[in-house]
Amino acid sequence: SSGINAEWPLRPGHEFILKRSHALTSGTIKAMLSYPTNFKNKEMSKVQFREIPSHVLCKVCMYFAYKNRYTNSTSEIPEFPIEPEIALELLMAANFLDC
Repeated sequence: SSGINAEWPLRPGHEFILKRSHALTSGTIKAMLSYPTNFKNKEMSKVQFREIPSHVLCKVCMYFAYKNRYTNSTSEIPEFPIEPEIALELLMAANFLDC
């Protein structure tokens, strides 16, 4: 599954491509990708979130990688950095994305 990605078009010309296993950190995305009629191509699935600003989605994707890296880790887990100026937007995105 390491070669399977989810793609986020943010604004014209902006997108994130990440591992499917990272994207599945989100309950919302997991539910969206579970419908085979919507995503016939298992190699690349595209999910659009036009209401979430790109700087917030960037941080969400960073969190997905962080969560994937440190889940079930036996080493000390560093704090995930969140800039105060995006904290509210990030909280709203995390609530919507169920992550």
